[in-house]
Amino acid sequence: MAQPSGDSFRLAIEALVGGEPVGSVSTQDTDPCAGRFSHGVVISDEHQRRGYASDALLLLLRFMFGERRYHKCEARILAYNAASLALHDKLGFVSEGRLRDHEFFAGRHHDLVIMGMTAPEFSERHGLGEL
Repeated sequence: MAQPSGDSFRLAIEALVGGEPVGSVSTQDTDPCAGRFSHGVVISDEHQRRGYASDALLLLLRFMFGERRYHKCEARILAYNAASLALHDKLGFVSEGRLRDHEFFAGRHHDLVIMGMTAPEFSERHGLGEL
């Protein structure tokens, strides 16, 4: 696995029981000056819908907002990915826009939904102390 570069990194997600790898969570596009970063999360098919993604994202956001002092997290989600859109909505991300026909694969174009959450929004919803 590649070494972290500043605040950009990728971490494995393991099952609590048995330590089996179930996916990964990452940060990218980190901009400490602007206080902004984006993230990615991937859970293997057989482990989806068990809370791994939400638990991993909450830990990641708590670290990036609380310890690294970033102000905003952005997520770019393909519009057909209803599960990811619902996860981010449940965590408190706000839809900030849609890039129409932005990505091309599998023979067609797909919309990309941009969602975001600020540190104060995270703190209000999930608790982080005064930010």
